[in-house]
Amino acid sequence: MQAITTIIGMGNPILSDDSVGVRLAHDVGLALCERTDVVVVEECSVGGLNLLDYLEGFERAVILDAIHTRGGIPGTCYRFTAEDLRETANLCNVHDANFATALALGRSLGMTLPEDSDIHVFAVEIVDDLTFGTDLTPLVARRYSDCLHRVLRGLKSLLDASPEPVT
Repeated sequence: MQAITTIIGMGNPILSDDSVGVRLAHDVGLALCERTDVVVVEECSVGGLNLLDYLEGFERAVILDAIHTRGGIPGTCYRFTAEDLRETANLCNVHDANFATALALGRSLGMTLPEDSDIHVFAVEIVDDLTFGTDLTPLVARRYSDCLHRVLRGLKSLLDASPEPVT
């Protein structure tokens, strides 16, 4: 059976809360280890155009990452799709592209990438992504289990709604 969904844990495992996506991917991988239609990339620390290599050839992608918003409550788990990022698509630096711009460029180059509606992002509001350390901050650690359950519920609905791949 060919994998049709990739789940990617973004972040740096030694930068405090920035590791939350990597941790989620690890735990999701354990929960979904029997699924042959899913590939889990536990640790991905690239962005922009380099991220396209991890998405190419899949029908669906799930990105697990940290987010730091103004006024956000630490440990809150947000869910959105790449469609929500379209208005941020602009290339202002040829050395780095934001996610929406990278997707548009990859498609224009003929890469086989998931549609924006099939790229799902689960992002956890964090406190600290600058301090070296392997522990989450207490505020994020307290809500980690809730975030994991939200991600697993979301994945269940996404994966169960998929038609079975042809073997």
